[in-house]
Amino acid sequence: MKKVVLGLLAAIFFTACGNDNDDIGITPDPEVSNYRDAMREFVIGISQKAHIANPGFIVIPQNGIELVSTTGEPNGAPHTDYLNAISGNGQEDFLYGYDNDDQATPASVTSYLKGFLDLSKNAGKTILTIDYCSAPSKMSESYTINNSFGYVSFAASERSLTIIPAAQPNNVNSNVITTLSEAKNFLYIINPENFTTKADFITAVSATNYDAVIMDLFINDEEFTAAEIAQLKNKANGGKRLIISYMSIGEAEDYRYYWNSSWSSAKPDWVAAENPDWPGNFKVKYWNQEWQGIIYKNYDSYLDKITAAGFDGVYLDIIDAFEYFEQ
Repeated sequence: MKKVVLGLLAAIFFTACGNDNDDIGITPDPEVSNYRDAMREFVIGISQKAHIANPGFIVIPQNGIELVSTTGEPNGAPHTDYLNAISGNGQEDFLYGYDNDDQATPASVTSYLKGFLDLSKNAGKTILTIDYCSAPSKMSESYTINNSFGYVSFAASERSLTIIPAAQPNNVNSNVITTLSEAKNFLYIINPENFTTKADFITAVSATNYDAVIMDLFINDEEFTAAEIAQLKNKANGGKRLIISYMSIGEAEDYRYYWNSSWSSAKPDWVAAENPDWPGNFKVKYWNQEWQGIIYKNYDSYLDKITAAGFDGVYLDIIDAFEYFEQ
């Protein structure tokens, strides 16, 4: 959901302007020799634990697509350990939304991203793309072009991701979907603020025919139960679908259950700067053991709550946090 910033373009900028971490309030961590490897290890750890509870559990990192390459370049060798840990990749702003919503992403950016996305796709992974556009002609173009590349796409009319489109899903079908590779479309609705109750949300989603739904574990600070998630797995046309939980692992969110009220005045040393584009979201030293404990290592971790609720997978956001610390 957070704005993607390409590592290549950022690296060019910081090389030109100087790269003094002291100037931007970041002290390099001596315990981390490679921020990209640290994020890969984090994702791999999440995957390994999830697969203990459910061997078919789906793991999809969003953005930070450079991690699929050993060199961080599109022509690099596939990073086998990382790719083996994930089921696919999510990518925002692929064709629309990189600079502004409803505006075409620069061709150079699309080409850059496509090199990595195809590296993952050629390794057998499913590619999910999200374009932020509302004009019907642009939404149609987004679906057509993504489909030609072999990607599964969602054209989101607004970046806050609160809306279920009125139209039928692209490539709608009544198939029973049991794996990510079988999905022909998906719904991305991680902000349920338009729904007063769980029942309202469940009714609205149950009336759709999406093959996969990426949603939040919570609505109004209340967790969805396993029975409710099971209900959401039924498409309106009789087919079955996947229900996947959003989870941010590169930023801490001050509205989440794990946020300690004392952090508002005295944050742990692993909580870094607030994201200026998303108030209440704070960069974290994602390699920190306390943070990883919250996300997956502790008993009753965030991941444990997701698996216990019966989700089919997890959609990991802020994978590209490594860029912040590299810069």
